[in-house]
Amino acid sequence: MKTLNNLSSVLIAAYDKDSIPNHDKTISVNPVVAELATWYEKFRTAMDYREDEVILRSTIERILKRRLILGGNGQSVATPLIRELLWARYFPDSTIAEFQVSKVAKAIDLYLELEDRINKKHAINKGLVGEWMLHLLSSEIEHILVPNDPKDMMSNFMFGIFKERIIILDDSDQTRDIQVFIAIRRAFANDDPAFLRYHLFKQYFGSPSEDNLEKIADNFPHCHKEIEKQFKHPAKDKIYSYIKNQTIPFLILNDVLRKHRGKVSSLISDEEFLSSEILSACSVRYKAINTKVKRAIIRSVIFIFFTKALFALFVEGTFERFLYGQIIWPSIVLNTLTPPVLMVMVGLLIQTPSRDNSFKILKKINTILYDDSPDLDTPLLVKKRGGKTGPVLWSIFILLWLITFALSLGAVVFILSKLGMNPLSQGVFIFFLAIVSFISFRINRTAHMYIVKDKKDNFGSLIFDFFFLPFIQIGRRLTMTITQLNIILFIFDFIIETPFKGIFAFFEQWFSFLRTQREKLD
Repeated sequence: MKTLNNLSSVLIAAYDKDSIPNHDKTISVNPVVAELATWYEKFRTAMDYREDEVILRSTIERILKRRLILGGNGQSVATPLIRELLWARYFPDSTIAEFQVSKVAKAIDLYLELEDRINKKHAINKGLVGEWMLHLLSSEIEHILVPNDPKDMMSNFMFGIFKERIIILDDSDQTRDIQVFIAIRRAFANDDPAFLRYHLFKQYFGSPSEDNLEKIADNFPHCHKEIEKQFKHPAKDKIYSYIKNQTIPFLILNDVLRKHRGKVSSLISDEEFLSSEILSACSVRYKAINTKVKRAIIRSVIFIFFTKALFALFVEGTFERFLYGQIIWPSIVLNTLTPPVLMVMVGLLIQTPSRDNSFKILKKINTILYDDSPDLDTPLLVKKRGGKTGPVLWSIFILLWLITFALSLGAVVFILSKLGMNPLSQGVFIFFLAIVSFISFRINRTAHMYIVKDKKDNFGSLIFDFFFLPFIQIGRRLTMTITQLNIILFIFDFIIETPFKGIFAFFEQWFSFLRTQREKLD
């Protein structure tokens, strides 16, 4: 039998500890209310374009924002927050214990107190401090509700491997370690900026408590400055890309170890069975890709459709009625239906990875588990101050970028003009075409996330980068901006959701009352 390397031995020991069963009293919700709330939540999250891995945290943040804006505290917010999460089936019914609710209440009070102390001690923008506290608190609550998450164990394991294979030639080892940590959390765990802030905040201060609250408040400005500085490090993208391209075997290994959690040692001791389970995990992931892609497409269509409908009705319609005396419905219909149709076409082009790909993953996992220094790729050497491009060459590159964008844009404008669309409708079409390009790029990346790729660029990828990358980059900026400013989300969160969740609470209490009355008849 092969011998595990030192890092793998620690990892296997961590996964070998089975989760402790919960025998404490748990929270239960009415199944009818939960069914309604689940459908509402699916619709709501579809309009807020985020990765699946951060939806729970962003939902917790959304509920906190809505309930704390009226002056709530831990005692008044914790239980309703948990009930809302159970209603929406982020957790199965009766899986959250009452002691966890108490922990959530304490965390809410602790971070509210921290926010108050920071605002009293420092002349910092209160909106910025409030945003940070919501990010930290929502991340803290998710970790209370999902303790000992295996992705944290695997992230630590990956850090032990990659920190020795990445060198920033003109910066400190400490900065290198932070950048590797950030890249792994982004690439493997799909952490958003809120989660990254939370993990770095805890690295900086440790877990917040009454004992260190004053120290955290005193040093918060410096911590904030250092973390934001790390987010803007010049080498961050190169390090992230290097690690992202090597996460596939770790994702599959994590699946296998999670499946056999508590019995991992017996799994590892049987090499044939381990290989079989790895290949099986690959097949499961491949099948799940189609489901994940379809879900991403549905969410994207809803996100685009409602944002587009807002433009069509309030911008295009108003402009056309003012300028032409009537709404030009053919252009609005074309503008509204084209993005969803393009998204569906993207879904039809998705291909499942081959069996050959699974054996490549198996080979890499064996290297990770058994080699003392896993040779996954050539070590990465980067500089904080990369090689500077001369001003003449840089100007040529910018000119080429503008020319390719102008050619792509000109082709679209030419076609739309032939179809008789007015300039505003053309502008709206191009606006959403850029967004669809970015979302399609992300969905395509999701569909191919388990394919072990050859690092060489082919002619097709070069052509793609040349003509479509400018559109995708613009679409990314627009998507992020719309997500932050979408007025429909504001209406849902603060005008519709508050009374809607109040109705859910009323009916849940009413059903409980009816059940009590029925029990009296027994």
